[in-house]
Parts: sequence; C-alpha cells; structure tokens
Amino acid sequence: MVLVLSAAEVDRNLDIATLVDVVDNALVKQAADKVKRPQRPHFTVGAGLDDDEPIGTGIAMPAYVYGADHYATKLVGVHEDNETRNLPTINAQVILTEARTGLPKAFMAGTTITNARTGCIGAVSVRALAPESGDDGLTLGVIGAGAQARWQTRAIETVTALSDVRIYSPSDSREACAADLVEEGMPAHAVDTPREAVVGADVVVTATTATNPVFPPDALETGSLVVAVGAFTAEMQELNPRVLERAEQTFADVPEEVAKTGDILASDLTADDMVELGVPLTNGYVRDSPDEILTVISVGSATLDAAAGEMIYQQAVEAGNGTEISL
Repeated sequence: MVLVLSAAEVDRNLDIATLVDVVDNALVKQAADKVKRPQRPHFTVGAGLDDDEPIGTGIAMPAYVYGADHYATKLVGVHEDNETRNLPTINAQVILTEARTGLPKAFMAGTTITNARTGCIGAVSVRALAPESGDDGLTLGVIGAGAQARWQTRAIETVTALSDVRIYSPSDSREACAADLVEEGMPAHAVDTPREAVVGADVVVTATTATNPVFPPDALETGSLVVAVGAFTAEMQELNPRVLERAEQTFADVPEEVAKTGDILASDLTADDMVELGVPLTNGYVRDSPDEILTVISVGSATLDAAAGEMIYQQAVEAGNGTEISL
C-alpha cells in the first residue's frame, strides 16, 4: 500500500521547529559523506506540443540519508507561463521508497516541503553563525516578500528571539508579507528601500529571483550574517561581490553547485574557498572577532527533501492521516 498525502495533509504534519533539527542533522550527515545524492538532471519539456520551443523544465532530485527507512525522489516542474493560467509556477511531488525492499511507500505534495526545508537553512545558519543577540533579540532584514521570505522568518523565529523584522520588496507584496508575519506574532514591518532593511540588521536574508545584487554592500553592518537562498543558476545573483569580499568566511550547502551560481561567478571565490554548511553545524564556529561578517549561500539539496519527507511521513502514519492506495 502507498500512502498519499495532499498539500493540506503535509501542512497538518509539518512542525517547523522539529524540521529545523531534522534539516540540521541532514546537513551534518551530508558533510560527513553519509548521504547518497546523485546530480539532479534538468531537462526541457513541452517541445512539439505547440511548436518546437520548450514550455517548461523538469527536474528530478533523488537522495538517501544513511540509516533512513526510505529514500526519496522529488519531481519538480517549473513552468513560467503558468501564471497566465492561474496555476503555480513551480509544482513538486516527493516520492518515498522503502530502502530495504524497494517498495513504494508514499506519494506526497512537495511544494510546502520544499519551502519549509529551505526556510530551515536560515534557521540552522542563525543558530550556528549569527552574532549574539541583545536583550530584545536579533534584528532581521529580509529582501524578498514571497513564500520563502515568510518561511525563512518563521523558521528563524523558532531558534532565536526577534526584536525587529524588516521586509523589503520592490512591489507592494512587502506590505502583505509583513502583515502575514505580524498575524503570526512576529514584529514585522515593510520598509521602502533595501538599505532600510539591511542597515543595523544582525541577520540579512535574501530570498528573491533577482539577476542583479539586491542590497548595497556598504549598508551591511560589521558582525552580521547574510543568508542568500534565491540564486540557484548562473544567471541569478543576489549579492554584490563586495559582500563576499568583506566576509571572513562563506558557507554553502553544496559548494560545488553554489560555485556555478551568479553570486559566486561574479566574485573571485571558487568551490574550494567555501566551507560546507554542515561543518559548522557539526563542530561549531567561533568568530575571531565580533566584527566578522559571515555569508551562507544555499541552492537547495535533495538531501533535505528526503529528510523532511521522512519526518512528515512518520508523523502522518502516527496520526492516521492520508489515503492508502494499492498500485
């Protein structure tokens, strides 16, 4: 029997604070080479339906975390024209297969899983690398106002107190994002410029689809942490190269893949210059000076989908959620 979990059932069985620890553990195992994570193929789809031009991109993301009961394959479709169809641009499903037997065990909606596990990148980075907070908590600047801006803030709020959350986006979406976060109990407000979001912030998160730097590097405070999660192709870029020049150390969830993104290609860094994020999560990190700037860049990893999918599946089984079908 295969357990099918809808998006609503995934939401019901997703606890973000628990997922932060799951993601932390998965990144530690990835850094220790206790994960099987083949390179993910990207391929265009839809050519021949209307004309010879492709319509979208398909992505397959398999992974297995040592010791887990299941391995996972996430299937992703990216179709930019879906906005005109009133459909999501990105759709994802996560499939779990029993590691011991190869039997299919679960098929679950994957979009929330992707958003939540990516949000946890900010949380584990803040927990390990952020400067010490004051009595009232950390000041967080967020560039971007989409789903990921919300998930990053939610996840970070589970590991540290937040005194101020500034949301910037060039569109009015920043007001809606801030309002949603306030409704969830966070001290969020929209600001009118990226500089206002960054000046004085202890932690800066960039979660955009930008192709050019999204904040002025001179706005960044000494001692701050920058977490960049938006740029995952060579054409995309969120960070001015000066930010990476000022950083004492740059961490990456997958250094060899981060090295191919626009952020790194615009700088003098290579994969060898970056430290895998799982290393400070394992060993800790002590700043030589409180003025050190640190950066974390993430492109996402199927390892996290596998770990998150396993957690949600186990929670759903215990709760009796989902629909079992026979293939």
